[in-house]
Amino acid sequence: MLRVGVMVSGGGTNLQAILDAVDSGKITNAEIVTVISNNPNAYALERAKKHGIPAICISPKQFETREAFNEALLEQVDACNLDLIVLAGFLVKIPEKMVEKYQHRIINIHPSLIPSFCGVGYYGLKVHEAALARGVKVTGATVHFVDGGMDTGPIILQKAVEVEDGDTPEILQRRVMEQAEWVILPKAIDLIANGKVK
Repeated sequence: MLRVGVMVSGGGTNLQAILDAVDSGKITNAEIVTVISNNPNAYALERAKKHGIPAICISPKQFETREAFNEALLEQVDACNLDLIVLAGFLVKIPEKMVEKYQHRIINIHPSLIPSFCGVGYYGLKVHEAALARGVKVTGATVHFVDGGMDTGPIILQKAVEVEDGDTPEILQRRVMEQAEWVILPKAIDLIANGKVK
């Protein structure tokens, strides 16, 4: 069984999609062993508790320096003995040491078709605002491995979603979640758990 840790900053809708996929058998050979958040008020922590999964909060605000936070985060991750780390809306830059130590074992979901609307400053609603401002007809989501850059690691899966007339950033965000993110993130975990991604 692949030991998976999910890191999340907000509501945890992607986490819920993963939990549902494990429960329904869409994800096999994997178990979610911990959920880690940087936000004590993240609803994702509640979702984890309801599922009987240890939920941990490590906030940068608890530490004097970013260095100290990075150390504590890495210690916590190491203690969980994880095979795969899933960033499901985790809005903290992953420490370099952690990226190196867990090379090809950290994946991220991004709400656009990389290389469009990604990199520094593109997260959450900002991605969808940019897509609408640019006038694209198709957007989507990408699951990729995490490397030293921002949204630059090797792509595992992508799924396109059509932009519709009258879309607001909020409506588009919801459609991308439902039609792309909640589909490809569980699928990527299943592929990795079953040795189909190298």
